[in-house]
Amino acid sequence: ALFESLDASLPRESQDRVNVEQNCLAKDILNIIACEGAERVVRYELAGKWQARMTMAGFQPCPLDSNIHGTIKCMLQKFPKNYRLRGGGGALHLGWLD
Repeated sequence: ALFESLDASLPRESQDRVNVEQNCLAKDILNIIACEGAERVVRYELAGKWQARMTMAGFQPCPLDSNIHGTIKCMLQKFPKNYRLRGGGGALHLGWLD
């Protein structure tokens, strides 16, 4: 989903896309394409696991201003319509095609 959303959001020749790929995703891309088994260190996890990890580390959800959800939804209108914003369990989840 990450790579599909990147394709839909930025053209391949875009300098912004090149920056994202080189500075944010290069290790993930290499790991997914070139590594298997124990060598593969990047494994995406479900949001519930991250929430449990954060709670065990002492973090607690805090309420967001009621305008936050609407503000983010408005911002998402500038991007492909396949992005989804969902709230629940003290978190906002940005999704792709879900």
